[in-house]
Amino acid sequence: MTVIELAEHGAPLSAVLDDAAGRALAASGLVEAAPDPWSPGRWRVEARGKVGVATVTVPGGGTVTVRITPKVPIARLLFLLGYSLGPKGWRTEEVPVDEEPGLLHVLARLFTPQAETALRQGLIQGYRTAEETALIVRGRIREADQIRRHHGRLMPLEIVHDEYTADIAENRLLRTACERLLRLPGGVPGDVRGRLLRLRARLAEVTVIGTGQKPPGWRPSRLNARYHRALRLAELVLRGASVEHRPGDVIVNGFLFDMAKVFEDFVTVALREALADSGGHCVLQATGYLDEHDAIRMAPDFVWYTEDGTPLAVADAKYKAERPKGFPDADLYQMLAYCTALNLREGHLVYAKGNAPHAAHRVRHAGITLHQHALELDQPPAGLLTDMQALARRLIASVPG
Repeated sequence: MTVIELAEHGAPLSAVLDDAAGRALAASGLVEAAPDPWSPGRWRVEARGKVGVATVTVPGGGTVTVRITPKVPIARLLFLLGYSLGPKGWRTEEVPVDEEPGLLHVLARLFTPQAETALRQGLIQGYRTAEETALIVRGRIREADQIRRHHGRLMPLEIVHDEYTADIAENRLLRTACERLLRLPGGVPGDVRGRLLRLRARLAEVTVIGTGQKPPGWRPSRLNARYHRALRLAELVLRGASVEHRPGDVIVNGFLFDMAKVFEDFVTVALREALADSGGHCVLQATGYLDEHDAIRMAPDFVWYTEDGTPLAVADAKYKAERPKGFPDADLYQMLAYCTALNLREGHLVYAKGNAPHAAHRVRHAGITLHQHALELDQPPAGLLTDMQALARRLIASVPG
């Protein structure tokens, strides 16, 4: 097994790889990989926006494990992830991350005690709609399925009914998080592994969410209050563990976060929360069309509307490297298109902190001003949220009289 250590936005690493391993790594899509033109037998490997750990299985045998360290501290990354999933339920003081070097180990150590606390009083139960084939009537008969499957026969019966069970969304999330933490690359510390195995045993009758399936939704309530912290962490685990696919003959199994998506989710959710008392409603990933014939699709990350659907403000989050002299011009053209289609006089681009301060550009003959904001991620959560509230005030100020 070959192990490659990378840093997000770090310099490319020249790694010794045979041709099969190098090609598998390049095909995986996890990193940028290409033969080193100056050193035969070596490949240049560079992170491409993801952080975490993944293992690539090489056709013919062998594996390559890639570990990518985030640019921001792990505690900050966990805050960005957790806030976007539940802005009212995340507490940074619950993240003692200094003792563990890797993101996977940190999440395992955070999740395990919270899941143990959640299950201390036993598994919560609830009603779940179940469809099954039976010999007696429970609930109601699914007539269309009865006719399609049994062609007029009276038995067996296709029925649907509500059952009171522990196999509900909350327990399924906890069970699946245990499974993913136990089998992901690099493993977890021995003491945590034993605790995860005991948790899995307690949840043995609960269905595991299949790979590629969308995790079930759940709603905070008085009945599941003792599960809330564990469920927030389980969602983070499942979000990172979703990297598991087969591009061609290459098998990829990983625990990775796409930093562009993490940043986009945080910015849009934080803006929505900051504007919650300002009227109207906010739409994340507001799909629409640029042209009158609905041929050119567009999807700004964030649009604030009045109650009757009139656009008030638009914003787009950009987590990416900047060119040496400032922000990429293509982003400005994109935002200009959004403002034109939405009939707005101002648009806002939000970048992770880089080498350019806030800027505003007045477009010739259009009367449109394009704003570029830089958000400093390497600061305490309170500072991040203060900056997002200041950005929300800019959006409010840009709304005509």
